Amino acid sequence: MKILIIGEEENFLEFKEKFSENHEYTFLSQLTSPRFLSEKDLVFDFIIDENPDHFECYKNPGNAVVFLNTVKISLAELAFLNGPVDGNIFGFNGLPTFVNRDVLEVTTLENNEDVLIKVFESLDAEYKLVDDRVGMVTPRIIFMIINEAFYTVQEGTASREDINSGMRLGTNYPHGPFEWLELIGVHHVYETLEAIYEDTKDERYKICPLLKKEYLRGVG
Repeated sequence: MKILIIGEEENFLEFKEKFSENHEYTFLSQLTSPRFLSEKDLVFDFIIDENPDHFECYKNPGNAVVFLNTVKISLAELAFLNGPVDGNIFGFNGLPTFVNRDVLEVTTLENNEDVLIKVFESLDAEYKLVDDRVGMVTPRIIFMIINEAFYTVQEGTASREDINSGMRLGTNYPHGPFEWLELIGVHHVYETLEAIYEDTKDERYKICPLLKKEYLRGVG
């Protein structure tokens, strides 16, 4: 298959590790014109949340099946901001470490799951169709745990190392909260929680001041 990857190098490498190298890949750091979609079978855009106006490039994707990283911004919001599209466009969980897993989380606005079935058969992979909401499913759970871990450290109840060890041993999770934070990136965790809180106003996603401080220090 001819696959176009748009994003950072770590996105490209994780994708190839997950779906093998038995495809014809093209990699771009950003999409500036719909002409790059020409003759592509699949497009995976990992950074549409940073450039939502680039959604214009996907309004007529031709024969390409397009997957947009919609963890921080939903497909519905992208369509609302930029207008309807004519083609097969899906959302997916493209945050670091979430692609190279047993199942890829995917969203859609249309009744076109038959397209998904064919695509993932070709990729020899599994997917899970979830609601088109910011945060999807797995990031909501993991990032809420990370946020609560920051509250625990802020209150002086336990150290980061103790929390990591306790979560791994007590829940059999593959990583502790702060190990996950390092693998995923503090900016992804913070920005996703911020988007979820804005969407839900649920206090569970209200960002811990210590996490905010670490995020601001990282982007400053």
